[in-house]
Amino acid sequence: MNSHQISTIGTFHINHNEDSLTLNHLNQNRVVLAVLDGCSMGTESHFASCLIAKVIRKVTKEVSYRAFAKKSEKTTATYLKVILQQIFGEVQQISHRLLLETEEILSTIVLCILDHQLREAACIVIGDGVIVCDEQYFEYEQENKPDYLGYHLHENFDDWYEKQTQKLWLTEINNLSLASDGIFSFKPYDTGVYNTITEHEIIDFMLRDQQWMDQPMMLHKKLLVLENTFGLKPSDDLSIIRIMLDEKT
Repeated sequence: MNSHQISTIGTFHINHNEDSLTLNHLNQNRVVLAVLDGCSMGTESHFASCLIAKVIRKVTKEVSYRAFAKKSEKTTATYLKVILQQIFGEVQQISHRLLLETEEILSTIVLCILDHQLREAACIVIGDGVIVCDEQYFEYEQENKPDYLGYHLHENFDDWYEKQTQKLWLTEINNLSLASDGIFSFKPYDTGVYNTITEHEIIDFMLRDQQWMDQPMMLHKKLLVLENTFGLKPSDDLSIIRIMLDEKT
């Protein structure tokens, strides 16, 4: 499995990158991937996305240790619900302990549990974001009114989870990409003359194209190509996780 990550501040933002991301190993065959985007209209939105990313890391470790100790295994889809339920509870508890207002814990979440041996993934998008799996493209856009997890912490988790419609079950995976909605925000940053490129081509270049996949700075190089060749930078914060699985044997 080959993985790449990048999180960069957009040109329209000054002080903080409001995105976060995290990649953590659940067990020998599974990884937990998440891309988060804090609400720009919230309070200290970078805090919300960073906090939830750290909660995801903590929960993944706890679930991993518990499964190892009990020598028990679950399906990938079951792990998604179990991990999300613990994230829900952890954020709920932290909010109460720190007396946080709802506006302080608003962040979108693109969460995937990937089994790289079985080449399958269970995913959920809370709010907006993008998932690309090989030739399949899934965009979740909620008209700039994301239904953040933070709005529902007073609810029963099972009732809330059953209402979620932005779930994906992916199989026969070779390449998987997660991205925040900053992928749609590339704009000219000066008045120079550059080559042209469409939004579709940008998304394909950043989330599908396999050039430099074997090099550690692959996503950084691609951003530099968009900057230097096409005169474009993301105006909104952008976070990407890309996974390329080993060839089938």
